[in-house]
Amino acid sequence: MKVEIIAHTPNPEELIAQAAKLCYSPVGVSEIKEKMTPESRDKFLKLLMSFSHASPLEHSYFTFAVEGVSRSFSHQLVRHRIASYSQQSQRYVRLDNFEYIIPPKIAENEEAKKVFIESMEQDAKAYQKLTDILITEKAKELIAGGMEESKARKRVEKDAIEDARYVFPNACETKVVFTMNVRTLIHFFELRTCTRAQWEIREVAIEMLRQCKKIAPILFADCGPSCVNGPCQEGAMSCGRQAEMREFFKGL
Repeated sequence: MKVEIIAHTPNPEELIAQAAKLCYSPVGVSEIKEKMTPESRDKFLKLLMSFSHASPLEHSYFTFAVEGVSRSFSHQLVRHRIASYSQQSQRYVRLDNFEYIIPPKIAENEEAKKVFIESMEQDAKAYQKLTDILITEKAKELIAGGMEESKARKRVEKDAIEDARYVFPNACETKVVFTMNVRTLIHFFELRTCTRAQWEIREVAIEMLRQCKKIAPILFADCGPSCVNGPCQEGAMSCGRQAEMREFFKGL
């Protein structure tokens, strides 16, 4: 798994502080910028993050590149709708070297791991066979019309892999670039760093948060599951580890 911030709003904390302060100021942004010092900015940001004026947080964004994750992960990720996504396409990219993600609990059990890998290998073989069958069938008409075989097969490859990909499992490795504003990220972290989140998206979310804190420590200082700053929101499904979680995320 690889998680990397590949772009973000320059000086995100300064921008948000300026935007938020404008809401309470009789002067314009130029004068706000002139008067704002690092100390006054940080003091104001801490105050801002302590109450519910969240709209200024939408002015700053972070863009992440994530690789070595499964389609199970990406299906959960895109449920966060206030974001932009670009994902490696199985319609246009022929996966001759099929990569897959093995869940840790399966990897720890030799018998389970063996069954899992055998299943993945069967899927890979089925994909190659289906692709070849479909290309051969779809190319026949073009070849009969006088097109060279190699050109005809290349022409129909996209349609063939578009159907052959249906054999792939949720474990199939994928790559995603996505952008979220700070307000969305805080909500994302609240849900996906919780111990009840699925293991893969939780690992990604924790690493995302770790990197965000390095860039904007005040904005993300109190981020984590709901229990970091208040009572657990999971009710009867709570893990009961609030003290441990608070210590972990405060020190992240």
